[in-house]
Amino acid sequence: MTTTAPRMDTLTRDALTVLQPGFTGTTAPDWLLRRLGEGLSSVGLFGRNIESPEQLAALTAQLRQEREDVLVAIDEEGGDVTRLEVRTGSSFPGNNALGAVDDVDLTRRVAAELGRRLAECGVNLNWAPSADINSNPSNPVIGVRSFGDEPGPVARHTAAYVEGLQSAGVAACTKHFPGHGDTAVDSHHALPRIDADVDLLRERELAPFRAAVAAGSRAVMSAHILVPALDPEFPATLSQRILGGLLRRELGYDGLIVTDGMEMRAIADTYGIERGSVLAVAAGADAICVGGGLADDDTVRRLRDALVDAVHAGELAEERLADAARRVRELAAWTSAAAAAARTRGPAPAPEVGLDAARRAVRRTVGGQGFAPLTGEPYVASFTPVANIAVGDETPWGIAAELRRRLPGAEAGNFSGDTAGEEALAAAGARRIVAVVRDEHRHGWMGRALDVLLAARPDTAVVEMGLPQAPARGAVHVATRGAARVCGIAAAESLLTA
Repeated sequence: MTTTAPRMDTLTRDALTVLQPGFTGTTAPDWLLRRLGEGLSSVGLFGRNIESPEQLAALTAQLRQEREDVLVAIDEEGGDVTRLEVRTGSSFPGNNALGAVDDVDLTRRVAAELGRRLAECGVNLNWAPSADINSNPSNPVIGVRSFGDEPGPVARHTAAYVEGLQSAGVAACTKHFPGHGDTAVDSHHALPRIDADVDLLRERELAPFRAAVAAGSRAVMSAHILVPALDPEFPATLSQRILGGLLRRELGYDGLIVTDGMEMRAIADTYGIERGSVLAVAAGADAICVGGGLADDDTVRRLRDALVDAVHAGELAEERLADAARRVRELAAWTSAAAAAARTRGPAPAPEVGLDAARRAVRRTVGGQGFAPLTGEPYVASFTPVANIAVGDETPWGIAAELRRRLPGAEAGNFSGDTAGEEALAAAGARRIVAVVRDEHRHGWMGRALDVLLAARPDTAVVEMGLPQAPARGAVHVATRGAARVCGIAAAESLLTA
């Protein structure tokens, strides 16, 4: 049953059209359905909204009963950042694993299969891929979400991902423009700054975005980062120089510009979400993403009213707001046509492509004393860092479940902090140890824990499920370049074979 909504004037409808809000629950609340009737054109989904593919399909069908052309967006990168499989871990490795394999056809096929599964569930806009070049290995928020640290390969794989995803009728949203890779701060927590000069930015950060534009990416997401060489005053999301000048005019991009989440502290703590949203649209953004943290009707009302009030006050041109709303509607029309075309031509299901890619990404280094495959009842010690907000802590990771399935007597434990090594050693007893780490190079306590284990038990196997920046060590060192479920499967297989 559709809800009854009052007629809205054009200005108010346009203000609602440019919002991409989230909500809580696994069915659409009444307030969201009412807003769709009033002009809201997009909805963002997060892990909290998803229980199963069947439930997700029912949810998107419920949304389309109210508005047939609604854009249903999701943050589904595959790999460590998954919403579709938030409770089990992803069936696809993330970007860094794909970049390590460096087979652009494989990347295209992975993205096409991911897109096919999203389309089956009624999702038609994916806030992916990440086109950030991970030039700072200590980056706390990008890491394995990046295809790599060199412009050429990252550009090739970004384009392939865009093409694969959109072949399934799902719009790609390439992020985080103009590039979040060379930062030491997570924009969920504070405002990062990149001090590279213009020439380096054009050569490095912008290369993947040029490739995405050439590949026809239907959307681009802005980054909440300050880049003084491009704009010394405003972060990219609020910068007319960066969105209007660099992205629109210099790179020739004509699709939808979406902001990163406006409740992230890089914006919320410096401008506030209402003022930030007005500045973003004025700068050239067409859609305001909000809902990861603020997911209620009051947030939608506040942002709608802020945009309308800014037009009345002369702070935001009515034509700019209308143009932004037009781009949202154009993308919705594209997704409808693209989905229909994808249904007639494929892509054909390829359920094993994710596991195949994860297996190809594994790199195994055997220590000087050799390695005997695991047998019997090993002990899996997982050294667990605090997850960043983009990844979240709801999704299981590691290899313990996979090893238990193959070696039913295996035991496991999770450890963190300065005494993690000693605690793991005591818990393992006489069992052979498998130590699982995630970005050892960024966590001193994790490296010290491995020191303790390897000094006492040199036959320890080490599995690195983050960036393999630290030197390989242990009787065997297995690098997966991501912590997706399929990466865990591939790592377990590697430990069980000679």
